[in-house]
Amino acid sequence: MAWKTLDDMDLSGKTCLVRVDINVPVEDGHVTDATRIERIVPTVKAILDQGGKPVLLAHFGRPKGQVVPDMSLRQVMPALEAALPCPVYFATDCIGLKAKQAASDLAPGSVLLLENTRFHAGEEQNDPQFAASLAALGDVYVNDAFSAAHRAHASTEAIAQLLPSCAGRLMEAELKALEAALGAPERPVVAVVGGAKVSTKLELLGNLVTKVDTLVIGGGMANTFLAAKGHSVGNSLAERDMTGTAQEIMASAREAGCRIILPVDIVVAREFAANAAHEVLDAEFCPDDAMILDAGPKTVAAVAAAFDEARTLIWNGPLGAFEITPFDAATNAAAQQAAEMTREGRLISVAGGGDTVAALNKAGAAEDFTYISTAGGAFLEWMEGKTLPGVAALGA
Repeated sequence: MAWKTLDDMDLSGKTCLVRVDINVPVEDGHVTDATRIERIVPTVKAILDQGGKPVLLAHFGRPKGQVVPDMSLRQVMPALEAALPCPVYFATDCIGLKAKQAASDLAPGSVLLLENTRFHAGEEQNDPQFAASLAALGDVYVNDAFSAAHRAHASTEAIAQLLPSCAGRLMEAELKALEAALGAPERPVVAVVGGAKVSTKLELLGNLVTKVDTLVIGGGMANTFLAAKGHSVGNSLAERDMTGTAQEIMASAREAGCRIILPVDIVVAREFAANAAHEVLDAEFCPDDAMILDAGPKTVAAVAAAFDEARTLIWNGPLGAFEITPFDAATNAAAQQAAEMTREGRLISVAGGGDTVAALNKAGAAEDFTYISTAGGAFLEWMEGKTLPGVAALGA
């Protein structure tokens, strides 16, 4: 899809409405993780450098169209001021006279943050009138919130129909990374999909078997596939009612020429605890009183061989109970190999999803991946092959 970037726009002297995602964790009125705020800095700087005036549109929490003081964006102001190299101002509404006055009074070289868009019911309803009220505040619309792009809301979709629109730096980087990973990837392509449940990733698995050359399935969902092959999985986390679906996915993969790698050996324990007594067994021999908590060394070797042949890797979900040792071994080994191959220029590696980012950070591998998406739901929907309204609107 063709979409414009900041480099395609004339921003000099123009008020730029920038949709950002700064829905950051806050405790006792203080931001505890400013990662999302730090990631919008390049876009804000680029607009300032081009002589534009950035006015930030954002949501916080789920106030359901009501003004909820605890969900005011005012509480992120100190973190925003710390991240940005310029004066930052706050408007107590995102539409109407107060917002319009604050936007028109904004001095060059300054940034304005508008109050929570979700304080208005029209935001989540994608209401054209609310979108028009937002659009009235600026000259150009910049979407830098890929993580909110799967929602057809007024500040992500409807507003883009009303103003000249483009992607911000973060959105641009995300779209380019995703296009390189699944749109027009260098082959062979390997996807790693882990996590607890097959049921939450049905569309994802169904899409991937038609797009990738090898699919590595790990975590709790691998147990469902092992059960579908007739193996006992003991007390393991598994969706036994989904074994028919797992068989269908394996059949689809065979038809599409996609190889599925499942655990051939397993690490089992009798309790879910760090350093619990454990043993490595072939995948078909899980004892009835044990649970599978990780893939074994033979499986790690098979994954390593697949990675070694790959040119592109897409990763969503851990391979085992990565939170506790020693059941993080398979995830750590695969992550560290992918990081090393990426450093050496042999692999394009894209990963996303909350548990995935946590697992890669724990393995010390995240910084070397080509791209780590913090988008969560939007990343998953993109992997499922869905059209994201916020992205589609930029190409309108």
